[in-house]
Amino acid sequence: MYNNNQVQHHQQSLCCYQNWQAQQQLDLDELLQVLTQYPTDIGYLQIIIKKAITHFENYNMVRAHLAKHDGPSFMVPSWGSTFENSFLWIGGCRPSLIIRLVYALCGSQLNAHFDEFLEGVRHGNLGEISSSQLQNIDDLHAKTVREEDKLSSRVASQQEKIADEPLVRLANDYQKRQKVGECSSQGGGRRQVEVVDKVMDAHALDLYDVLIEADKLRLDILKDMIDILTPLQAVELLVAAKKLHLSLHEWSKTRDIRMGVVTQLLNTNIPSSSNGPPSEPCL
Repeated sequence: MYNNNQVQHHQQSLCCYQNWQAQQQLDLDELLQVLTQYPTDIGYLQIIIKKAITHFENYNMVRAHLAKHDGPSFMVPSWGSTFENSFLWIGGCRPSLIIRLVYALCGSQLNAHFDEFLEGVRHGNLGEISSSQLQNIDDLHAKTVREEDKLSSRVASQQEKIADEPLVRLANDYQKRQKVGECSSQGGGRRQVEVVDKVMDAHALDLYDVLIEADKLRLDILKDMIDILTPLQAVELLVAAKKLHLSLHEWSKTRDIRMGVVTQLLNTNIPSSSNGPPSEPCL
């Protein structure tokens, strides 16, 4: 049975995610507008980029607040679709996905404008990455993979610890109690529940720490990439990233519905503001 605090916390977490989805769409609309109407206005491009990054920072802040109460729930969230959750890395996308996306966009845009490029026409987009930019991106990629491996190793260690004492001993005791018909409401059973809760809470806190570091790495790598790119290229990257995120979410939700999977994401009519972090009740 779930108590009222658990239900409220789940609703807040769901609300936070839905607000973030809505914020992503608002940001995408604004990025597309500046990309089509003001592609040469460097100052305006930088303002819109900073705004999008601020929204990401706000989202991470709210996530950190909510996840502190139950870190494991954010590792594979119940409010995510099954397909999305199958690709999660420590509660979100791999930071290296940003770099792979840049590589893919460079190739596709170069192919799309190859004839113009040969004729000397320049657009200043991701298809025109300079050699120095490419070297910096390659260096960032190597750094990112190293940091991902460190965090992946920490998660693996946490997963292995589940077989350590005292959980194995408690599991054996539990099976013995089941055989003799001793219910958990009895004194020994209650004490065992308290010990198990204490051990699992410690594991949950460790997972929370890794989740926060993973969220920080995702944001840091995005910022590092934006520093490498020109403002126009950075806006193109943000547009592509948000399109991918939103499209994958919708495709996955549709797939779940088609396959008869009931998810928590069917009701997405929660308003969001483009001027700050998600509103109550997420905080």
